[in-house]
Amino acid sequence: MLLTYSQCRNQFGTDYRIQNLLKSEKLFKIHEGIYSTDKYSSTYEFISLKYPDAIFTMDSAFYAHGLTDEIPDIYHLATRREATRIKDERIKQYFMKDNIFELGKTEIEFQGENIKVYNQERMLIELIRNKSKIPLDNYKEIIGNYRNRVNELDFGKVSEYAEHFKMNQTIMNTIQLEVL
Repeated sequence: MLLTYSQCRNQFGTDYRIQNLLKSEKLFKIHEGIYSTDKYSSTYEFISLKYPDAIFTMDSAFYAHGLTDEIPDIYHLATRREATRIKDERIKQYFMKDNIFELGKTEIEFQGENIKVYNQERMLIELIRNKSKIPLDNYKEIIGNYRNRVNELDFGKVSEYAEHFKMNQTIMNTIQLEVL
C-alpha cells in the first residue's frame, strides 16, 4: 500500500519511527514524499497517488480496460486545461476542457488497486477522435475488442458523450460502421 508522508506521520507517529521502519525494510521510500508498505508497488497506483486529480486515458486506459494487451511505454493522463504541466518523461499529459474532463470518469480495480480512468464508452469516443494518431494495428485490435464487447456497452452514454465533442455526428457514424 502506498502512503504519502503525512499519511505515514499519522499512521506511524514520528519521523524517528518512519526512519526505523525504512532501515528495517518494513517501509520503503518510492519517491520524494511517497512510501510503500510493500517492496514493489504498481506504477499505476504510484501515479494515481502522485497526481490525484488526473485520470488515466488513451493507451493506459485501453490497457487497464483489457482492450489491448500492449503495455504502454508511457502513462497517459488527462488533466484539466488549467492544471500544472507534468514534468515526467514517463507521462503524456492531455489537457481537457472543463466541460469534458469529468465525462465518463470512473474508478476501476486494476493490478489490485483502484485507479481513476475513463469508462469504456468514453474511451470509444477517444479512440475514434484520435484514430489518425493511433498506429493502425493497435486501432484494429482495440476496435475488434470493442466489437466483442458490444453487448456490454451503454450506447446511450456513448451518444450522450459524443454530443460534447466537435464532429459528434462523424464520431457516431464511425462507431456505427466500425463497431456495430
